[in-house]
Amino acid sequence: MNEFFTLMKPELLIMAILFLLLFIKISKGLANDKLLQFIQVLLLINFVAGFFLNAEGKLFDSMYQTNAMIVLQKNILNLGMFFISLLFTDWFRKCEHLSEFFMLMLSALLGMFYMMSSGNLLMFYLSLELATIPVAAMSNFNLDKKVSSEAAIKMILSSAFSSGILLFGISLLYGATGTLSFTEMPALLTSSPLQILAFVCLFTAFAFKMSVVPFHFWTADVYEGSPVVVTSFLSVISKGAIAFVFVSTLFKVFQPLHDIWYNMIMVLSVMTMLIGNLFALRQQNIKRFLAFSSIAQVGFILVGMSSNSTQGTASIIYFICIYIFSNLAAFGVADLISFFTGKENVDDYKGLYQTNPLLSWVLALSLFSLAGIPPTAGFFGKLFLLSAGATTGNYIFIGIAAVNMIISLYYYLRIIRAVFMDKNETPVEKISINPYTKIGLYICSAGIVLIGLLSWVYDYIESVVN
Repeated sequence: MNEFFTLMKPELLIMAILFLLLFIKISKGLANDKLLQFIQVLLLINFVAGFFLNAEGKLFDSMYQTNAMIVLQKNILNLGMFFISLLFTDWFRKCEHLSEFFMLMLSALLGMFYMMSSGNLLMFYLSLELATIPVAAMSNFNLDKKVSSEAAIKMILSSAFSSGILLFGISLLYGATGTLSFTEMPALLTSSPLQILAFVCLFTAFAFKMSVVPFHFWTADVYEGSPVVVTSFLSVISKGAIAFVFVSTLFKVFQPLHDIWYNMIMVLSVMTMLIGNLFALRQQNIKRFLAFSSIAQVGFILVGMSSNSTQGTASIIYFICIYIFSNLAAFGVADLISFFTGKENVDDYKGLYQTNPLLSWVLALSLFSLAGIPPTAGFFGKLFLLSAGATTGNYIFIGIAAVNMIISLYYYLRIIRAVFMDKNETPVEKISINPYTKIGLYICSAGIVLIGLLSWVYDYIESVVN
C-alpha cells in the first residue's frame, strides 16, 4: 500500500484537489477571489510536493509505471498549471463557473499524467480520452460567443477522428503482436506490412494531438475561438504532455521500426516548420498567430525526436520547459489586452510600449525566446534540438530547420516592431495588472533569461534521462 501511494503520488494529489473543489462546489461555495487564491495555493503545494518522496516502479502488472524522468516531466506540467492560475487571474475572477473550469482542467491534467505513465496501449487510450474530453468542454467556456461553441465542436470532431484512427491502429497492432504491453511489444515487431500500417495509424493519432502538418487544420480555429486560458493550456500543457509520451513511445516501444519512423518524422518536420512559418506570416489575429507559431515549434521538437537518442529526449524536455515560460508569457500578455480592451489583432498592438512598457518588454522577451534569439533560453533550446538531430548525420535536414529559424524571425520581429516602433493615435489603454499576474509575468521573464544561462538545468535533465 505504501508503494501504491508513493508511486502514484502525482495522480493522487491531483485527485485530492479535484475532490476538494467538488466538496466546495456542493457546499455553500466560495467567492471567486477566495476560491482562486485557495486553488493557487493548492497548485503551488502540488508542484513543490512533486520533488519529494518519489520512487521508481510499476503497478497493476506494469500497466502503470514511473521513474525519475516521468516524475520530472509531470513536475514541468505542474509548474505550467501553476503559472496558468497566476497569469489569467483576471479572467478566472470573472469566470461564472470557476470551480467547474478547474475541475475540467485538472481532470485533463490527470489524464495526461496517466498517459505519461502508461505501460499498456489500453491504459494509454483511456488516459488520452480523459485528457481530451474535458478540454473540449473548456473550449466552449465563453458561453456567450458562438465562435467558442464552434471551437468546441471542431475540437470534439478532430479528437473523435484521431481517436478512431488510434483505436484502429491499436486493434491492428494487437492482432499483429498478440499483446498490448509496451514491455513485450518491441521484441514482437518485425516490420511486417500489418505492423507498419498499425504504426502509421498510431503515428497519425499522435500527429493530430501535436498539430503536426498535415493534421493541424483544427488548431488555429480552436485556438481563436477558445478563451485565451484554454488556448494556452492546449498550446503548452497538452502539447507538452503529448510530446513527452510520443518521444518515449518512439524510442522505447517502436525502436525496431526506427528506419520507418525516422523518414516520416523528417518529412513531417520540414512540412510542419515551413507551413507553420508561412501561415504565421499572414495572421492578423494574435491567437491565430500564436497557433501557427506553436505549429512551427512542433516542427523543431520533431527534429529532436529524429535523433533517437538520450540526447534527443533531454533536448525535448529542456525545450518544452523553456516553451512553457515563453509561450505562457506571450499568452498572458495577449489575455490581459483581450480581457480589458477586447482587442486581439496585431495592428492593435501598435504603440503598446507608449502605454504599457511592462507588457511590451515581457512580450518582446517571449517572442525573442520563441524565435531562438540569444541570449534568451529559446536559443539554447533550439540549439540543443538541432544538435541532437545532427547526430544522425543528415545535415541537409538540419540546414532546412536552421533556415526555418531565420524565416520565423520575420513574423516575430513584426510584432515587436509594431509594439515598440509603430505609431498609433489610439494605442491600447494603460492596463492595471493585478499582483498575481504581475508575479507570473516576472517569473516567466526571469525563466526565459535564466534557464538558458544556467547550464546546470540542462545537465540535470540529461542526468535524469540517462
